[in-house]
Amino acid sequence: MTELSIIANIAEIVGAVIVIGGLFFAILQMRLIKQQRRELAAIELFRFFGNPKFAHAYKTILHLPDGMSAQQIKSADAQLEDAAMLIGTTMENIGVMTHQRIVPFKIVNNLLGTSTIVLWSKLENWTVSLREELDNPSAFEWFQWLSERLEERKHLQTGAAYETERNWRPANPQYRL
Repeated sequence: MTELSIIANIAEIVGAVIVIGGLFFAILQMRLIKQQRRELAAIELFRFFGNPKFAHAYKTILHLPDGMSAQQIKSADAQLEDAAMLIGTTMENIGVMTHQRIVPFKIVNNLLGTSTIVLWSKLENWTVSLREELDNPSAFEWFQWLSERLEERKHLQTGAAYETERNWRPANPQYRL
C-alpha cells in the first residue's frame, strides 16, 4: 500500500508541475501574441503612409499655411478638401488605434509625432467648421486627441533621432559593424 501511496504522491507532484508549466507557457504565448499584434499594427500603419493617395494628401496639407479657414480650403480646390478629409480620417483612425492601445503610443510618436501636430495646426479651423456644419462636435475628435497627446509629450524629446540615437546598435551582434 505504501508503494501505491508513493506513486500517487509522485503523480500529484508531476500533475502540479505540468499545470504550472502549462500556465507559464500560456502566459508566454499570450505575451508573444500581444507583441506580434502590436508589430503587425505598426507595420500596417507604416504601409499606409506609403499609399500614394495619402502621400499626395500629406504633401498638399503640409504646404498650407497654418489656420486656414474651412471656407478658404473649400473655395481653393475640391482636391484640397479631399486631401483634408483623407488626412482627417486617417489621423482619426490612428488616434482610435492609439487610444485602444492597438498601436503603442511610442511607435505613433516616433513615426508621425511632429507630423500629426503640424497637420492638426493646418486643419484645426477646417475641423471646427466641419463640426459646426455637421452639428457633430465629435467629428475628428480622435485626430484632435492624438495631436494634443503628442503635443504634451513633445517637450520630453531632447532632439532629432539622428542625434539622440547616434550610439544605437542592433541587439544581434552579427549585424553590428
